[in-house]
Amino acid sequence: SLGRPSAGSGMGAGVTGPPRPPRGAPGKGQDHGRTSVSVSLKPGEHTPYCPAAYTPQEIVGGIPDDELLLPELLKGAGYVSKIVASWVPVSRHLGHRPQFHPLKHGFDEWFGSPNCHFGPYDNRARPNIPVYRDWEMVGRYYEEFPIDVKTGEANLTQLYLQEALDFVKRQQAAQRPFFLYWAIDATHAPVYASRPFLGTSQRGRYGDAVREIDDSVGKILGLLQNLRIAENTFVFFTSDNGAALVSAPKQGQCSHTGILSTPVPRPFQVSHQLGSLMDLFTTGLSLAGLAPPSDRAIDGLDLLPAVLRGRLTDRPIFYYRGDTLMAVTLGQYKAHFWTWTNSWEEFRQVRGFRAAVGSAFHTTFSREDTSGPSGPCLSPGHLGRHGPYERFLLASPDADEPKESLDTTEPGSVKNNSMFSLNSPCQNWAPPGCERLGKCLTPPESIPEKCFWPH
Repeated sequence: SLGRPSAGSGMGAGVTGPPRPPRGAPGKGQDHGRTSVSVSLKPGEHTPYCPAAYTPQEIVGGIPDDELLLPELLKGAGYVSKIVASWVPVSRHLGHRPQFHPLKHGFDEWFGSPNCHFGPYDNRARPNIPVYRDWEMVGRYYEEFPIDVKTGEANLTQLYLQEALDFVKRQQAAQRPFFLYWAIDATHAPVYASRPFLGTSQRGRYGDAVREIDDSVGKILGLLQNLRIAENTFVFFTSDNGAALVSAPKQGQCSHTGILSTPVPRPFQVSHQLGSLMDLFTTGLSLAGLAPPSDRAIDGLDLLPAVLRGRLTDRPIFYYRGDTLMAVTLGQYKAHFWTWTNSWEEFRQVRGFRAAVGSAFHTTFSREDTSGPSGPCLSPGHLGRHGPYERFLLASPDADEPKESLDTTEPGSVKNNSMFSLNSPCQNWAPPGCERLGKCLTPPESIPEKCFWPH
């Protein structure tokens, strides 16, 4: 492990950094502006994410065959890879239909679901989300895998824990290097925890879920110690976008853990390198003795020089929401192109809100809003030794030097078009394995529509 997760960081491992690029970043090592994840209706045509990178079951497309994920490349060093829990946290959206299955993109084993545990649904207008073991479904959330929305009780985290422990034991017994991606989603609404943890936290159901996740991580780390492979294992902790404050304190977001068995150099230290989940792709390959692919641009940095030798690299970080560039971090500055992303109802309540004492942000909700400053709002980021506080607005939003640099460093942008990207028959009506279980559902009539998400 690189160290204890840093409070307020977009990734764990003791690296203070911003909220992460799209969830595919640790698997692909690329900034969102380079992604070619498709939500197209037509084979061979790739359209951008939904505007907010939302993941309804109706999304048609997913990851193209020519994209390379970390587990695919790790096979070159003999690694066995497993994903536990949700395929969605690996990216948003890699696709839930069979042609986008994680076992087609490098993972050798999978126990979990292609979406988060949204629901319950009535299996008429919308099906409950399936749970897979490897290639076939073994049930559905709220059915074979119950979640009591009223009480918050569910045993899923314990199931995911046992899957992780069993995988590590088997690979160690066979003396095989392994990569485990443990993408549990208990802290994503609707939040759940198993019975022994319900009511044990002073932070409500969300606190209960965090305690169970913490306990589970402790058991996984304990197993690494007992098997005497902890010193040869790289463990990283990451989280989702951060808390969903609209549903706090009872609800929250996801957290994910990755474990890569490899000889790990010592000693580690806390680093002030500006980090991103993209960097885990390149760092993981480096630890495994592999080079990144040379046939495509890779934006992730190898973090080993930073955490081992204190060598820092100045680099921009681009913040996207869907296909829209929201902000850019460069050096000690951050440019906010949009400063509000929530619903119209919330937006109307806080128009003109004050971001902090002594500074006011103009809230920009759409591309058509021209009432604000001509350039982006610039704030001193203090992203190095002082943490990502970003509390004060820079006096001039048109400051030449930062603005000019920010305008020239974007790695490429996803181009919008008007193609439809949703279709109800593409939901999880009849996943592979449903025949054996008698769980196949009849899909509705095909009615393509454009992707829309009000946030």
